[in-house]
Amino acid sequence: MTRWPLPPPMREALDAALRARDAGEVPIGAVVVRDGAVIVAAHNAPRTLCDPTAHAEVLAIREAARVLDRERLDGCDLWVTLEPCAMCAGAIVHARIDRVYYAAPDPKGGAVEHGARVFDQPSCLHRPEVYSGMGESEAADLLRAFFRERR
Repeated sequence: MTRWPLPPPMREALDAALRARDAGEVPIGAVVVRDGAVIVAAHNAPRTLCDPTAHAEVLAIREAARVLDRERLDGCDLWVTLEPCAMCAGAIVHARIDRVYYAAPDPKGGAVEHGARVFDQPSCLHRPEVYSGMGESEAADLLRAFFRERR
């Protein structure tokens, strides 16, 4: 099996996931990219922030909106290590993210290509392009190791 180098944004998202793991959080990382450059990186922090909405995607979207000083992030892409949940998919829709790249699928909690399939709903206000699988094995291995250590 040939292993291709990861695109730099996914490498940065995986690095953010490692920071989450080191902080005792579920190792998920996300970055927002605009014009080919990473403008923000974030990782899961619900335990640290005592905030159930502090998923990597939501934190990255919030910070990107602050950095760009605008509520809509059209022209931006989101790279994340795990398929977004319904809450995060909703935030992606409202932020008007152009493209979503995620590494590992989440058949249990994902809501992009599994579960609710938020972007496929007739009532969905915006449908980003979705690409999956880049960095899948690295992200999945990181998550499996994290949960194995806690069992």
